[in-house]
Amino acid sequence: MSDQPGRRPARPREEVFAAAMTAIAEHGLAALTMAGLGRQVRMSAGHLLYYFGSKDQLLLETLRWSETQLGERRRAALDAPAPAGRRLADYIDLYLPTGAGDPRWTLWIEVWGRSLADERMRVGQAEIEAVWRADLMELLRQGIAAGEFRAVLPERFAVRLSALLDGFGTPIVVGLPGTDRAFALDHIEEFLDDSLRLP
Repeated sequence: MSDQPGRRPARPREEVFAAAMTAIAEHGLAALTMAGLGRQVRMSAGHLLYYFGSKDQLLLETLRWSETQLGERRRAALDAPAPAGRRLADYIDLYLPTGAGDPRWTLWIEVWGRSLADERMRVGQAEIEAVWRADLMELLRQGIAAGEFRAVLPERFAVRLSALLDGFGTPIVVGLPGTDRAFALDHIEEFLDDSLRLP
């Protein structure tokens, strides 16, 4: 970010994104305001709007930044010299929320909601999700080729598994009673045993 002469230099974008994620983790997304975020990074709300255009765009860019960081961990897990089944378990572990109030998933849910009225949000969200889906399809192809998985259609199976993960992830992050990671993982394991893993 550059700034006009005579004004305080703008904070690096990564600092703004990190501050936004910290604020979400500590106080939830409802408490995240441009003014409050600006105070944390020593910028005015107007400055933030100048650089990001809107709160919606800031949220999308924060999500993209967060997913890029997580993507590095996902790539390391998927490139590890381990059986495809182990790498699939690592993929699922990274995908699901850590628990109620997980800031990354909280941000995801907010972006999903705002996408209803904003095509740019929908496009950005789809771009981020496509990377997860592509990695999953490649992992499935590798597992099939290695004889670890049944000969499913990777594209169709990835759609189903992603829908299952999203379906469990949402109540986990919301904190609905009776739904936690252990509960979700038990059902996901059963689905994988029935439909993907060899007898």
